[in-house]
Amino acid sequence: MSNFLFYLAAFAVVLGILIVVHELGHYWVARLCGVKVLRFSIGFGRPIFSLFSGADRTEWAVGAFPLGGYVKMLDEREAPVAAQELHRAFNVQPVGKRMAIVAAGPLANLLLAVLIYWGLFYSGTEELRPILGAPPAASAAAEAGIQNGEVVVRVDGRPVQTWQDFRWELLQSSVNKSAGAEGGEPDPGYVSIEVQDARQQIVFRRLNLAPLREQGYEGDPLGLLGVNFFRPQLAPVFGKVTPGSPAEAAGLLSGDRVLAVDGVAIEFWSDVVQKIRSAPDQPLRLSILRDDARLEISVVPEGYGDRGARIGRIGVGVRDAGPSRDELTVTVRYDVLTALSKAVEETWEKSSFSLVMMGKMLTGEVSWRNLSGPVTIADYAGQSARMGIDYYLKFLALVSISLGILNLLPVPVLDGGHLMYHMIEIIKRGPVSERFMEIGQQIGLALLLLLMAFAFYNDINRLISG
Repeated sequence: MSNFLFYLAAFAVVLGILIVVHELGHYWVARLCGVKVLRFSIGFGRPIFSLFSGADRTEWAVGAFPLGGYVKMLDEREAPVAAQELHRAFNVQPVGKRMAIVAAGPLANLLLAVLIYWGLFYSGTEELRPILGAPPAASAAAEAGIQNGEVVVRVDGRPVQTWQDFRWELLQSSVNKSAGAEGGEPDPGYVSIEVQDARQQIVFRRLNLAPLREQGYEGDPLGLLGVNFFRPQLAPVFGKVTPGSPAEAAGLLSGDRVLAVDGVAIEFWSDVVQKIRSAPDQPLRLSILRDDARLEISVVPEGYGDRGARIGRIGVGVRDAGPSRDELTVTVRYDVLTALSKAVEETWEKSSFSLVMMGKMLTGEVSWRNLSGPVTIADYAGQSARMGIDYYLKFLALVSISLGILNLLPVPVLDGGHLMYHMIEIIKRGPVSERFMEIGQQIGLALLLLLMAFAFYNDINRLISG
């Protein structure tokens, strides 16, 4: 229950910040343009809390349904406006001002992302180094010849500094090359990965991107290619045994070396972990070497939930901790101006990528099962919050970009739909008819509800399938 409440709180904070920033964008620009704001609401429906402030007695409210918000402005189309205040109505403003007010919400979300990335790049973030692990047999990574411990230097000639950089460059290369040979690019189905091997020599690996496209980019892109983070090949020797754990109850001791599990020979600690995790609440027979004597000990891993799946654990650690934290991580930090430049670049790249992926969903190249609803977002919010403030802020920036781009789409009901109406007004040199807008709103609402229903379906399906 505490885990659920933590994830819910993490999601609520993200949602609240994004809504407030979005609506403040509309509010501030409306005020700058001389438009009177009647209500600033977080949430829809009947207000459960409100107060009035300022010379205009603007109502600041919290609605009963929290998934969204709005800024209500003085407008002749919604209610009669007194003659002395007509100049402050939204609908009488020049089309340029109206477009600025409408666009301010999504742009505020994009600006928030820039500010978050700027702060992170300037203060410095600890990231995993791009160290590759041993790939599964028959995977694209295995076919490319990737070896455990190789360090990625470049992807298609672009420098890589962190594991996240590597993941991002790999995904971008795959999407950019998805048009195949039509663009005249040689060998478009592969990405070139420059790595430094165990002998400190530079080696090039050609990674086949076909598995990503065949799956419609559904799921973890690195997992689909068989690309793993480095796992040190540690000896299967028990370290600390947790008091009260299944391991202690079975009589396992620190220093015990695992030779086999259920008759299957064990070579590395990762093999032990895999066997235990895959057998929740099921007895396992461990062949143990203790003081030159071979023992057979039975242990039942305790089952617990992990991201919708049930896995086992026995309460032991490995004796050899492997590489130090400094060997596996790198601190990324820039001066204030470079950090700002990198922040703008990061926001632009992720915004462009979002639009490209949306377009590929429409053409069928990307699976619609990639759409996520509130349940999945809440799950990711909780996970990132547990990983640390840096990861949580990056998640907030990413969702803020997604919200800003989504709202700029030319779909009636969204801000982009209103911008589309204003563009039509400029072209035809006259306002769009009320009937045309009404039909557009109905179509846009239907599309939005359909999209939300599909996202909820994906959320539920992920929960069921684990």
